[in-house]
Parts: sequence; structure tokens; C-alpha cells
Amino acid sequence: MAFSSNPWQAVWNRLPAPLQNRYYLTLVIFLFIMVFLDRHSLWTQWRLWRSQKQLEADKTYYQGKIKEAREEAEDFELTKEKFAREHYYMKRADEEVFIIKEEK
Repeated sequence: MAFSSNPWQAVWNRLPAPLQNRYYLTLVIFLFIMVFLDRHSLWTQWRLWRSQKQLEADKTYYQGKIKEAREEAEDFELTKEKFAREHYYMKRADEEVFIIKEEK
């Protein structure tokens, strides 16, 4: 039984014909590294893109909440007295407060 001098020769001969071309094999290995193993791989880029979209959605949500809070604060500034009278039953010495709650 004759052994080949190069142990990789047996592996090389088992590869499909296109992969036996050195340039094609180099291209396949390069693409594999770039797609799966590189620091900036497609997988990483997809995760970063998805994270960016989630952060943009969160930003929009919180900007809406901030706008609502500012409007509520402005409304509160205008109606402090009304708020205090309704929620804490505060009144002046010479008046009475009647609270009417509407049921929906």
C-alpha cells in the first residue's frame, strides 16, 4: 500500500471540482470568514440594525411621553387651585366646595 507524501492530498482529491481551484477555494473561505467570523460580520450587522430600530422606536415612544408630561405640567400650572380644591378638598374660609363626579 502506497502512502502519499502529502496528507492533505487525500482531502484535496475529495473536494468537489470547483473547490479544487485555489482561487475559488480562497474566495469561499474569505466569504465564510467575512459572513460568520469577522468582527463586522453580517450577523453582527443585522443585530446592530435590529437594536438601532428598537432604540429609535423607544426614542419615539419616550418623546411622546415627554410631550404628554410637559402638557400635563403646563395644564397643572394653570389649574393648581382647581387641582388642590378637587383632590385635597381645600377651600377658602368663606366658601364651600362641591365636587361633582361624572360617571361614564
